[in-house]
Order: sequence, then structure tokens, then C-alpha cells
Amino acid sequence: MVYKTEQEIFWSGEFGDNYIERNVCNKESLASAIGLFSKVFGKADKIDSVIEFGANIGINLKAIKTVAPNIQAAAIEINHRAAEHLREDAFFENQLKVFETSILEFHPVSVYDMALISGVLIHINPEELCRVYEKLYASSRKYICISEYYNPTPVEIPYRGHEGKLFKRDFAGEFLDKYPDCRIVDYGFQYHRDNYFPGDDSTWFLLEKNHGGR
Repeated sequence: MVYKTEQEIFWSGEFGDNYIERNVCNKESLASAIGLFSKVFGKADKIDSVIEFGANIGINLKAIKTVAPNIQAAAIEINHRAAEHLREDAFFENQLKVFETSILEFHPVSVYDMALISGVLIHINPEELCRVYEKLYASSRKYICISEYYNPTPVEIPYRGHEGKLFKRDFAGEFLDKYPDCRIVDYGFQYHRDNYFPGDDSTWFLLEKNHGGR
């Protein structure tokens, strides 16, 4: 596949393959994700379906299915090895729908109660963010969950010796500005020194769609 941006090439190739080896699903990483999504789901009405944009090997989806065992789940993943892992992981019992494609090439054909993106917007080419917001919005029936590194103004920082691969900004604020019919249900911070559910210092936002506005 020919990708439009250098970030897509980066994550679909060798670096993305190596990321799988670092981003292992162990007791600690799963517990951290369960701690996060217990808070998120505790603030939402019943959610029967979810799609994750950039699911990698599925740690977040495993946590979500631990919190809500009967939820129907789908995943978008650009890296072939990660997508194969999702398809073959016995945890999902062949019930996980996997879209092996770039988020920028993904065309929403169904809606889900929640559209989730976590630790992925920071790696998207900033010029393409509006397209990703549009796909998140179009894929959601009611909720959008955004969990990313936050900064009040856009900033680029080096990422494991690479330039142009990690960007911080107010993603949720931009989303809300673009879609005024959405509102914040809740938000929080996952601190790396939390005693029980340490995260990577990301900020999460649970947004509700079609709340007044247009």
C-alpha cells in the first residue's frame, strides 16, 4: 500500500514491528488499562459496541472487554504484525472485527456506541488531524473517548531519536470546536506514579455526541 504521510510509513514498517515487542500485554499494562476504562465506562450509559482507532495488539480492548464482557469490539490497525496478532489472539475468541488499514484510509461503514483513540493522535501528521476527527465522529453513535498527551498549544517533541513522529496539543478541545454538538462528560489524568494503575501521563476525555448544538 502507498501511504500519504511519513508517519503512516513509519508505523506500518519496522518501527511499528519493533513497537509490538515493547508494548507487551502483561499484568501491569492490563491492570493500568482496566483502571482507566473502569473510570471511563463508569461515567457512560450502557455501551454495547466500541471501535478503537489504532488498537495495536489490543491491550485497551482487552481491558474494555474485562470491564464490559459482552461488548462488541472492532479495531483499526495499520501494522500487519499487530493486525495478525489481533486476529489470532484467543482472548477475543474470533469475535473481534479487524480493519487492517491506515486510519486515514479507513472509511466508516458502521457506527458504534463508542469510538476510541488512545496514544495515536499524537503520532498523526498534524495536517491530517481533521480527517481523523471526522472519522471518529462518523464512527460514533454516542461517545468518543480520546486519551492522549495534552498540551494547551501544539508542540512537537523528539520520539525515540526520530523527528516529526510525536505531537502534543489539545486534541479534545479541537474536536469540541469542530463538533459543537458534543460535550465533555468527564476527563482525567493517568499519572505514571499512581500506586495501582500507573499510566504514561496521558489525559483522557469522554465526550458525548449530539448534545444540543446542531
